Amino acid sequence: MPTAVGIAEAELARPVAAPTGLLVLGHGAGGSIDAPDLRAVTAAALDAGIAVGRVRQPYLVAGRRAPAPATQLDIAWTAVVEHLRAVLGAQWPGLRVLVGGRSSGARVACRTSGATGAVGVLALAFPLHPPGHPEKSRAPELEVGVPLLVLQGARDPFGEPDQFPTTVAVHEVSGADHRLAGPALAAAVSFAVSWLSATLAS
Repeated sequence: MPTAVGIAEAELARPVAAPTGLLVLGHGAGGSIDAPDLRAVTAAALDAGIAVGRVRQPYLVAGRRAPAPATQLDIAWTAVVEHLRAVLGAQWPGLRVLVGGRSSGARVACRTSGATGAVGVLALAFPLHPPGHPEKSRAPELEVGVPLLVLQGARDPFGEPDQFPTTVAVHEVSGADHRLAGPALAAAVSFAVSWLSATLAS
């Protein structure tokens, strides 16, 4: 779909029955919407009755590897979330929207949570700081004003769980690094989707 900063793409998956909500997920800076954690959350959310849209930013659609500036990422993301809300809202008016993503996508979701009208944010592998530079904290981006859950690897060089502000709900993924891959991912995703369902129901 066209946005003010280029063509974005979204893959929308619907559950078998009427959706209880819509979850929109963004990819990492150098990754794709097929990252293992994004695929796992998508599958579990669909099983829980939540529709899921996975968004490709315009720079990725255009074949560029380097991410666009944050302002452009936010503009494109907000436009796609509104489009997906309209698509599903035509059949299910008033459907509540959750946003999230991994790494850079989690930052975008947090920064734009107010603009998208999200009722909750799921942050996967939030890059709290550049590796080796905890003094360059991005913690202010986590002040979203709606329920927020972070799934964070115990060995994530971009920020370990105990480095997050105590006001942030962080679920540690045992043994995982920034990729969130490993045997503990399935349990963490199950926890996250239960949280998503509870947030939609609140």
